[in-house]
Amino acid sequence: DHRDLHTAYRRQRQMCIRDRTYNLENSANAPLDLTGYTATSVLKKHPASLNNTASFVCSFPDRAQGQLRISLGSTLTTPIKPGRYSYDILLDSGSLKTRVVEGSALVTAGVTTG
Repeated sequence: DHRDLHTAYRRQRQMCIRDRTYNLENSANAPLDLTGYTATSVLKKHPASLNNTASFVCSFPDRAQGQLRISLGSTLTTPIKPGRYSYDILLDSGSLKTRVVEGSALVTAGVTTG
């Protein structure tokens, strides 16, 4: 039911920029079945930016259990300048697009090289 996508699990988050798994729930606090959904997620300097800083790879480790994973490989994170960025995740059922997560990511300069 598409109403399940409008529940309280849409929240502000800070995240590890490399990868993150979300366990999405429906309005009854049960796992949201993600069968048939696609997902997109982008990182921007601020929400109104016209350009994306990076696009996350979205995958579904367990659709039936509501698991959605976003990740950025090192080749995508290396050129990102340190600072605070905004990101969101959109789910698309084919007939409805819903923003299910939005938040901020803090990018820091790497300490370890090599």
